[in-house]
Amino acid sequence: MIDMLSAGIRGYHEFTVAREQLASSVGSGSVDVFATPMMIAAIEYTASRSVAAELDDGKTTVGTLVNITHAAATPEGMKVRVETELTAVSANGRILTFKAAAYDEAGLIGEGTHQRAVVYKARFEAKAASKLSSG
Repeated sequence: MIDMLSAGIRGYHEFTVAREQLASSVGSGSVDVFATPMMIAAIEYTASRSVAAELDDGKTTVGTLVNITHAAATPEGMKVRVETELTAVSANGRILTFKAAAYDEAGLIGEGTHQRAVVYKARFEAKAASKLSSG
């Protein structure tokens, strides 16, 4: 089987900002607002989930590049919506480029691009684990 990836695949994820997602909780700052690393994690989650069903068995995607602005603060308890769109697939089918945007109930809070690589999960994890024995 061949991965069925093509531009246009969209992802959507909505959640309410919880205390453990605040900058003051994750160590990315001292303010009680939605943390940039948590917004990026939500973008990665949304993008990866959007293409997962189109991948061959044993494959997954891993994040390789994030170019995201975080333009507005979101307080705990407010809803956030993340939207992604697969905009490009490399010629070899391994590199996926997504347009991403995050919104809270008041409007846009962040946007940019995100890239993911298609990998064989077991092979990727084995290669990472081999670092433990090579040191």
